[in-house]
This record gives sequence, C-alpha cells and structure tokens, in this order.
Amino acid sequence: MGMTSSQRLQETLSHREPDRVPYVLPATMHPSREMGLTIKDYFSRPGNVVAGQIRLQKKFGNDILCCYPFAALEILAWGGEAIYFDDGPPNAGAPIIKNPEDILRLQPPEIKGNPALQGILQATTDLKAIVGDDTPIAGVIVSPLSLPIMQMGFEAYLDVIYERPDLLEHLLRINTEYCVAWANSQLQAGAASIMYSDPAFSPSIMSPDFLERYGLPIAMNVVSRIKGSVMIHLASGKGMSVVDEISRAGFIAMSASAEEDLASLKAVCQGKLGLVGNLNALEMRYWCAEEVESEVKKAIAQAGPGGGFVLSDNHGEIPFLVDEEILLGVAEAVHHWGQYPLDWVTSDEA
Repeated sequence: MGMTSSQRLQETLSHREPDRVPYVLPATMHPSREMGLTIKDYFSRPGNVVAGQIRLQKKFGNDILCCYPFAALEILAWGGEAIYFDDGPPNAGAPIIKNPEDILRLQPPEIKGNPALQGILQATTDLKAIVGDDTPIAGVIVSPLSLPIMQMGFEAYLDVIYERPDLLEHLLRINTEYCVAWANSQLQAGAASIMYSDPAFSPSIMSPDFLERYGLPIAMNVVSRIKGSVMIHLASGKGMSVVDEISRAGFIAMSASAEEDLASLKAVCQGKLGLVGNLNALEMRYWCAEEVESEVKKAIAQAGPGGGFVLSDNHGEIPFLVDEEILLGVAEAVHHWGQYPLDWVTSDEA
C-alpha cells in the first residue's frame, strides 16, 4: 500500500525519499470550464472551489490542495475591487492607496466577518472535512513586502521606498500584522501549511540591499509567528542568490524558477530547503506529448534524488489556456519516472 499524500510530503520535506515524487498541478481555474461556469461565477462561492479542488485531485492526482483562488482577492479583503476575465486570473482593480498619505489612514481588514476571507476559510474547513488528514491543504498569504504592489501599484511603491521610508515602515508594519493573523486563521480552519507568496523577495524584482533591510527581517518576523510550516514562493522569480536568506528566515521550502538551473539549485538547497517547481507554465501550453515527458523526466532527474522535491509549475498558477491533456500527461510522467528509488537517473540525465 502506498503512502498518503500527507505522508509523501512529510517524507520528502524531511529530505528523505518517499514512494514517489510528490506533485501538484495548480490549475485553479480549470474546474470552472468543466462545471459550466465563468471564472467569476466559479470563484464566487466557496462550494465551487471545494468541488473544483476535489475534481483536480481526482483528475490529476494532486498531492496538495488549496482553496485560495487568486492573489487579487487580497485587494477585495482590503475593500478594493478585482477585474475578472474569461480566460485568465482576476487582476487587482484600482489601488486602494491613491497617494502616500493614505497609508497613515489605512486599517487592516478584520479576518472575522470579512466576506472575501471568510469564503476561503469556509472552503478550507469544508475541504478538510472531505479529505481529512490524507491530503494536505495549503493556505496562502501575500507577503507584507509584496502586498503593496497591489495596494498602490509598483511605481508608487518604489517612490515610497526611496522617498518616504517613514511611510514604508508604517505600511509594512500594518501588512505584517494582517499577514500573521490571516495565515493563522487559515491554519485554524484546516490548512496544513502556509505558502508565503513573495515575488518581491526575489533579486529579480528588488535590490539585495532592500531585501537585507526589509525582506529578511519581515520574513523572519512573520514566519516565527505563524503556527505551522511555511514555504516561500517567488512567483517565477529567481532565488539562487537568496537561498541563505530564505533558510535563515525559517522557511521549509522555496519555489524554483524555470529560468534557473534546477540541478544547481538543488545542490545548494540539499538537506536545507525543499524545492517546488519548476515546469515552465507559459511554455507548457505549446508542449507536445514528447516534451511533456521530457520536461518532467529532466526535472525529476535534477531535483528528485534524495527527496526534498515537489514537482509543480514555476509560477504557482497554471494558465487557463493550458490543455488538460498536457496536465494529464505531466501526471502520467510523474507516476512513471518519479517512483523511488530513481534507479534510472544517471549523471548524464541530471
């Protein structure tokens, strides 16, 4: 009898080899099509999201489930708006911080009674009642460092960083308290761990000085106060140069960018951080069956030996236009090539 998904994840994140490489295909929007709903309607009810996660697990075999629908939901929680599309994820609407001085009047949303947040908590609780302890549910927060990109827009955020450090520190403090409370609420609702979404922690986005001054201290503060394990997701951003900082902050795992050499990243993270990735979600749409198998096999060969690897896409959200046949091919390839021990892996393939 094989391991449950929870056992498989626990084993691999303990840097041991489970029965096979665990994987997750976060095709969060895809169930809407099968259920005959628009993306907006699908995300409008917690019950739809629960049903969608069960469909994804049954169809693709995901080892991790997640009731967090889309990042722009954070702006809904703060009183803003989301812009919906027919074939892609909702985007954040107009900034809720229209000028820097608005930061001084900003109040973090209460978790209790907030419709946007309560919907996720309800879905998490309902999904937990269905899957029990066999399949872990991941909660998600957008980090205090990355949240301002949606709250005020990237250019305005940069202006505050360089021109108003007083306002910056005030905003980061507010966001930190919100993120800790939001993470712990998801854990209490039934999530097994938290994904700390932080593209701004990547040196692809922010300077090393900014990360050292703000990114690392904030991450250490938040992670130390979350009552569960936390992984950091850089949303396609590179992370090789900040592996030490990610480890020091207390994360158990990090995302792997499609733009980095996975074998080199695994060598740096071996025994220290788990890796999640790194299939190219944008190129995936155009893969043929041979490419699907080749890409999965290559990722497993580079990062699978010794455990510590969860195969997924590099961004954390598979585009709506990626055909389900491609995703079924990925799942099939993992089951074929991801069975431990990985006796087929040679130095040439890695």
